Formats: sequence, structure tokens, C-alpha cells
Amino acid sequence: MPKSDEHEDEPSRRDARRPERAAAGPGEGRKGPPQGRRLAGLSLAALGVVYGDIGTSPLYALRESFRHRVPYTPDNVLGVLSLIFWSLVIVISVKYLIFVMRADNNGEGGILALTSLVAPSHGKRHTRVWLLLLLGLFGTALLYGDGMITPAISVLSAVQGLEVATPSLTPYVIPITIAILVGLFLFQRRGTGGVGRVFGPMTLLWFGTLAVLGVYQIAHHPGVVVALDPLQAVRFFLRNGGQGFLVLGSVFLVVTGGEALYADMGHFGRRPIRLAWFAVVLPGLLLNYFGQGALVLRHPQAVHNPFYQMAPAWALYPVVFIATVATVIASQALISGAFSLAMQSVQLGYLPRLNIRHTSTTQIGQVYVGSINWLLMVACVGLVLGFRTSSNLAAAYGVAVTMTMVITTILLYVLATQQWGWALWRATLLAGPLLLVDLSFFGANLFKVPDGGWFPLVVALGVFTLMTTWRRGRQIVGERLRNAAQPLERLLAELDASNYARVAGTAVYMTGEPSTTPPAFSHNLRHNRVLHDRVVFLSVRTQDVPRISSDERPAITDLGRGFYQIVLSYGYMQTARVPRDLAVLEVGGRPIEADDTSYFLGRETLIPTKIPGMALWRERLFALMSRNSRSATAFFHIPPDRVVELGIQVEL
Repeated sequence: MPKSDEHEDEPSRRDARRPERAAAGPGEGRKGPPQGRRLAGLSLAALGVVYGDIGTSPLYALRESFRHRVPYTPDNVLGVLSLIFWSLVIVISVKYLIFVMRADNNGEGGILALTSLVAPSHGKRHTRVWLLLLLGLFGTALLYGDGMITPAISVLSAVQGLEVATPSLTPYVIPITIAILVGLFLFQRRGTGGVGRVFGPMTLLWFGTLAVLGVYQIAHHPGVVVALDPLQAVRFFLRNGGQGFLVLGSVFLVVTGGEALYADMGHFGRRPIRLAWFAVVLPGLLLNYFGQGALVLRHPQAVHNPFYQMAPAWALYPVVFIATVATVIASQALISGAFSLAMQSVQLGYLPRLNIRHTSTTQIGQVYVGSINWLLMVACVGLVLGFRTSSNLAAAYGVAVTMTMVITTILLYVLATQQWGWALWRATLLAGPLLLVDLSFFGANLFKVPDGGWFPLVVALGVFTLMTTWRRGRQIVGERLRNAAQPLERLLAELDASNYARVAGTAVYMTGEPSTTPPAFSHNLRHNRVLHDRVVFLSVRTQDVPRISSDERPAITDLGRGFYQIVLSYGYMQTARVPRDLAVLEVGGRPIEADDTSYFLGRETLIPTKIPGMALWRERLFALMSRNSRSATAFFHIPPDRVVELGIQVEL
């Protein structure tokens, strides 16, 4: 049994970003749902992490809705405002805040967590389950596609305010934007703990600025509030026909942070996120959008950049500064989310082992993945240089996220019918209208593909190919090894230990399949003909839950004659630290001492062949990914001087 419950990967009571224990469910700690000052503090922290993306949309969303689409008539302005209002209400308030956030995996949210609920990664799978799994993986890949655009469009939109303040600064907009982005990515390796403490207050200041600017303009044209009437949106479509439908592609920009909101649920729980939305974010956004509409109704020429035109001349530079800080915060949330998503993908076996470094001793959500960081930086800088303006980037933005939202609705429907016990009519009554809205946005965004929308789709397709190739490749390797290996039970029954020298110490043989003999054990026995006093066959399992407590982690089986089988189970949000977790166990009446233990690992040399399995090009891609993946020694935090690696060739 474990000697201790202490694990550095478990949530800490000091953890500001992940304050709830997994067993309590989202938004609930050991003392129940957060209340009072604690609820206010969590809600303030959620502002900076959860709502950064959706909070910076006012910089460009209304402007893009009138760019080359429909004329700037008062009726059309009211129609677009009505679409914005009802989009925020239906997509964010109703779909995500009320329903989707109920779909938590032990407190964690996001499309990977949702996929794990409807299509577990372990056990038998039918065709429908495979399709759901592929849908979830593709939705995950899509988030990387549009995620690369988010920092670029947000920071560039903010810095473009300098053009309004001082047109002579126009040539410096792109260099300043690139400098900010590069600085942001260079900072990642240091961790975001210090900056994270000011995210909430700064974002609160941002939403306060949005509200003040909006109220000032609405006061000059209070009639703009008639846009609350949904008939204004209906009449907009009737007046503009196909062109009006295309405007949905730009209106969608106001809700692009919905998926990020769901993914960050595990950091704070449902209640603080909902409170922050209804008390601060939604009022601030609506006041600002309606204020921009009021300004455009009074001064149609302001439609070219209504956000910065709202501010008086003396306030332009402060507003540009606050907007830039807000967009950096929004970008930071996206980058941190990409790191977290990469870690989940690695743990669930959808990506090769990456170098994942925790940047905080108290905040489990703060990790740094260097390869993802530099890839995002190069992509963001390239997008700024390639598209040049935020309007051009907006033409490419949204295609991937709309597809992800469609997938989320489909998975939500399956979850409601299969696990929530909803009747089909009830689930259809919920998912049907939501899917209609999602498909409408998706259809409108498809017209962006020729103007740059192809970029996030290409990225998503590439990520999806990597994820499915790695997953399928590992399955093939596992099948090849199982076919070549002798069942462990039979080997031990036939093994005559007296024929081999027994040496002092503990030998740990790592294996992906507990029921079969590890290749490293067979090779060591064949070539060295020795057995350690204590032999442990160790398997590491990642379960479809975010976290597993330390006392539930090990499963120990005594196989007799000094042989033991241990299975260590982890959640997909946890880091496997094998020596540490073995050190707290007693096996055969004595602990596993670090200085008395040797780890035997098999190093596979993959050989692409024409044997049925995968296409030859995918086998070569898999072999390349395997060669460049992080070593098992480093991934499981095993001291290199305690490791013995034995090579084995595997034909794919």
C-alpha cells in the first residue's frame, strides 16, 4: 500500500487556477461550492484566463460585419446588432454556460474531455464509437488551426489603434505587433505565475473600459436598444438575402471564445465562470457593441474602425495601451490552453512524448511545451507578415472554430442520450436548434476559405493526421509485440528460476501490456541469464479522467518467486513520475529503494514495410515521429544512470 498521499501533481489548496478537488466536481471543493469572497476571487481570476479571447472581439467584430458585405443603412446596423446580441445569448449563455458546461469529466472541460466521455480510449469499440472518437480528435486539431490566428489578430487589432491616433505611425504597426508577439512567446519558458496574478484585474479594467465607451455612445443615440428585438435580425436577412447570410461569418467573431471557455472549466468550476459572464463580461460586451452601433448610426464613416472612434481624442493612447494589454492576456490564455491540450493529447496517446515542463510548484495548469511554443510563434509572426491587417486575418478566422462547435453539439447530443438518460425527443429539442445555429455559422464561414480560411483547415488536417497516425502506429506496434511475446503467466509457469543466477536488487521491466512478457525481460534473460532478487513488471496507464488520487494509483499483484506486477494509473492531466510513485510502495514486505533499483526498457527500431497496417507513407511518418519523441527515461522521470535499454526491431 502507498505510504504517502503527497504528490506534487495533485491540486494544491493554494492553487489559484485549479482550486477544486477532482472528486468534488466542477466548482465544488471540500467545503462545497465557492461562496462569498472566495467566489468573487475565483470569478475575478476567471476573467483573465477564460474570457480573454471573447473579450477582445469588439476590436474588430462589428467592423468586419460591414466590410464588403451590406450597406451601412440604419436598419442594417440594427440588424447586425440584433444578430450579435442573440448570438451571445444563444451560443455562449445558453449553449455553453447552461448546457455544455454540464458535460464535465471529473471537473475538466474541453473537447478532449468530452470525447473521453462519449468514446473512452480503453475497451472495445464499435464503429459508432470510432466515428465519435475521430470527430473529437478532428475538433481538437481544429482548435490548433484557428488558435494560431488568435494572438495574431488580437494583438494586430489593438496596435492598429495607433493608426487612428496618429496616422504617421502606420508603417510601425506591423513591427510593433511582431515585437509584442515575439516577446510574449519568449516569456513562456519563465512561466505565467507572476503575470497570472494581474490577469483578472487588468481584464476587469478592460471590460470596464468597454462598458464606459459603450454607455457614452448609447447616451447620444438611445434608440439603438431596439436591436434587442429579434425581429430586427429576421428583417435583416429578408432585406439582404444571400449577402446577409454571409455577414454571419463576421458576426461569428463575437463568440469565437466559446470553446476556450469550456476548455478552461477545470481551472475554476462552473459557478465562478458563469458569475463572471453574467455580471461582467456579457454586460461589458453588449454595452460596447451597442455603443459602436450607436456611433455608426450617427457617423456612418466611423464603421471603418468603430471601436477606436468611440474614444475621445485625449483617451486614444490610453485605450490603445489597455487594448494591447488585453490582447496579450487573451493570447496568453490561448497559448496556455495549447500547452494543456498538448499535454492531454500526449497522456491519452494521441501525440508522441513531448518535453513538458511544469512552470509552477503550486499551479498544476501551468506547463510549458517548447516545441508547441516555437511553432505557435513562427505561425503567428508568419500570419502577421502574410496578411498584414487584422481585416485580412478576420477573413481567415472562424472557419475551424465553427466546425469545432458543430462537433461539440453532436457529442453533447450523444452524451445526453447515452449517459444523462435523456429521452431522444428531449435531447433533440435541445441539440436541434443549437446545431441549426452552429451549421448556419459554419455555412457562412465556408465562404472565407478562398480568402485565407484554408490556413486553419490545412493546419487542422496536418495535426489530425499526426494524431491519428501516432495512435494507429502505437496500436500496430503493440499488436506486433504482443504477437511476438509469450504470455507472462505461461512464461513464469515454465521458468525454472534455479537455472539462473539471482543477483541482489530490484529490476523494473516496463511494458505497455501487463499480460505479455516485456521484450526487455526476454532479451535480458536470453543474453545475460540472470534474475534479480525482486523482479517488477511495470505498466503505466492513463485513464479517461483528469486526475487519480495517489492511494488509487497502484495495483500490485504478487506473481510468486520474487516476481510482481504493478500497474500505475494516472489521469490525463497528471505527470507520470515513476520512481517517486514506486518509492512510496511496499512490495514483498520492503520498499523499492531508488539506489537499489534498475530499470530495463526496450528501445524499438521501427521498420516501415508493406505488411497490412498503415499506408507506407504513414508508417514512415510514424517512424519519424517516434525517433523524435521524448525518451521514456525522461518522460517517466527515471534517473538515466539507473536505466538499461535493450533494442528490438519492429516491422510495421
